[in-house]
Amino acid sequence: MPQRPEGLRRPVRAGRALLAIPIAWIVAVSVIDDLAPPNIHLGALLVAAPAITPLFGGPWSVGLIAALAVIAQTAIGVLRDPEQLLSSNDQAQIIALVLVGTALVIFCVVRERRAKVLAQVRYVSEAAQRVVLPPLPKEIGPLRVASLYLAAEAEAQIGGDLYAATRTTSGTRLIVGDVQGKGMTAVNDAALLLGAFRIAAHRPASLGELVTYLDQSVCWDLTEPGETGRYGETFITATILDIPDHGGLVQMVACGHPPPIVQRNGRPTTMDTLHPAPPLGLGELAHPRYHVDSFQFEPGDLLLLYTDGVTEARDSTGTFYPLAERITGWTENDPDAFLDRLRRDLLHHVGGHLNDDAAMIVIERTATPRA
Repeated sequence: MPQRPEGLRRPVRAGRALLAIPIAWIVAVSVIDDLAPPNIHLGALLVAAPAITPLFGGPWSVGLIAALAVIAQTAIGVLRDPEQLLSSNDQAQIIALVLVGTALVIFCVVRERRAKVLAQVRYVSEAAQRVVLPPLPKEIGPLRVASLYLAAEAEAQIGGDLYAATRTTSGTRLIVGDVQGKGMTAVNDAALLLGAFRIAAHRPASLGELVTYLDQSVCWDLTEPGETGRYGETFITATILDIPDHGGLVQMVACGHPPPIVQRNGRPTTMDTLHPAPPLGLGELAHPRYHVDSFQFEPGDLLLLYTDGVTEARDSTGTFYPLAERITGWTENDPDAFLDRLRRDLLHHVGGHLNDDAAMIVIERTATPRA
């Protein structure tokens, strides 16, 4: 927050410096018109000065330039024919400058009001995201963690991708998911699932029991008491992990979500599930039995969790981002450094703008658990 005023001062200073352009244009047109033959009238070109000012100035700047243009046009008319003062042509050009200047000032006022509203919306959306989806702690037990959320909509930094972590008596449970759809409905569904996960994940229940509970929670706000007929109206792909503190296999239930990747010595290995489950919210329709898969995650390894906004990101030719191929050979062992490189590489692939929200988590297991 302290940096915001300074960030705003730089554009204001730049805009004031650029005011020299329309002022120089007014002076140049006035001088050339005065030196030109009597049959050549350049006063109409003065309208260009207030017309370009909104590109870098606000209503006060536009009003000032418009007033200078009117004064210049009046001076041109008086100097050309001191006895007649202002011809009908000069009067028409002055009226045109006044009308154009007034319209441009009104435009700038409306633009600034809308910019303030947009800035407030961005501020509220960022605050809401931090409440619904706060960044994961840098350290969770023996795990070092880096997390990142990239929203496709620049105007609202919040969407339907989600992640969370909870400590248990023997390890850490994590969830990463992606809500069907977009907008505030997706945000509401994500908040509902995250709340259910934070309530239940620390309890002494198996991973399968936890996923069953989460599957039912997706439809809590869709059903009346005793009603079961509205399942399937929304669903969330998710991967739920149980990472033990003292070594051992990581347990995983994948519900229609992209598989995690373990990076070991620069070589990525995709942890495909042998028993895939349907997305959360469809369990009542599919009646699944949640099978738990497992894989090795050793000290020094990096575990990458992500949403389909990463793997389905396209470049200008429509080619998907080849995640495993791109990270092959990366030797960064620090989660923050690895995630920063992944972010830059992903945005370079898509040309700087994602078409879908993307969430990424990079986890490193340290050699010994931390207190």
